[in-house]
Amino acid sequence: MIYLQLLWSFFQIGLFSFGGGYASMRLIQNQVVTLHHWLDMTQFADIITISQMTPGPVAINSATFVGTHIAGFWGSIVATIGCVIPSCIIVIALAKIYTKYRQLDAMQAILKGLRPAVVALIASAGLSILILSLWQGGAVSWSPASVDWICAAMFAAALFVLRKWKPNPIWVMVGCGVLGAIIFPFMG
Repeated sequence: MIYLQLLWSFFQIGLFSFGGGYASMRLIQNQVVTLHHWLDMTQFADIITISQMTPGPVAINSATFVGTHIAGFWGSIVATIGCVIPSCIIVIALAKIYTKYRQLDAMQAILKGLRPAVVALIASAGLSILILSLWQGGAVSWSPASVDWICAAMFAAALFVLRKWKPNPIWVMVGCGVLGAIIFPFMG
């Protein structure tokens, strides 16, 4: 039964993940945290972080990690297949349609209309992870005591470095990970 739930959940994620892996984070959160309670928000944030650091698409990596966490090796296989199948079918169908009708104004209008929705999905997922990082347990409070100021400073520094010098984001993530490994053991 758990295999069917994993397959169906990640099939839905794969089916409705327009805009890539970052846009799918909100859908993944809804399935694995809100609906099925397979993970809590902290575990979800950890899996998203690992999924971003490992090679491959975020949604597929998340499916693999969640499947492993829930049902071991076969769970990872089933969840990954569930995530990939809709994309394969959709890409083949859309490639045929786009090749045939790419010059039509209606096709360009459809693509233009999808862009704001993709940006909203990415912003929503990013905001959820930011809130989880800066406030313990994800409960936003404007009390200065409730903010994790070390995480806030690391976020601001990483954002500044990424915008000012535009380095490879992997190096910024590695730097923040090393800094966290140095700082946080002494804090707790």
